[in-house]
Amino acid sequence: MPNTNELSQFERDLLESVRQAKSGEHTRVHTPEAIQARRRGRPAGSTATVHKIPTTIRLDPDVLEGLRATGKGWQTRANDALREWLQVHRRP
Repeated sequence: MPNTNELSQFERDLLESVRQAKSGEHTRVHTPEAIQARRRGRPAGSTATVHKIPTTIRLDPDVLEGLRATGKGWQTRANDALREWLQVHRRP
């Protein structure tokens, strides 16, 4: 092992990191329960009761631009606006 007086700070830090890795410092324990808890996807119970149906709709460019300009969540707001319109204009 080289003399630490001759090493740069970077090299000393690197050697310290290697020592920590070999000794197991700063590591996580990977139990089956912990792995299961980190599964991909939405957390259990977070799915909506109403499932949305993907569809294709054609909109004028200015309408689409205006909706998108409202920021993140524009599709949900458009859905809410259409639902509100339907409640007012629903045929008997």
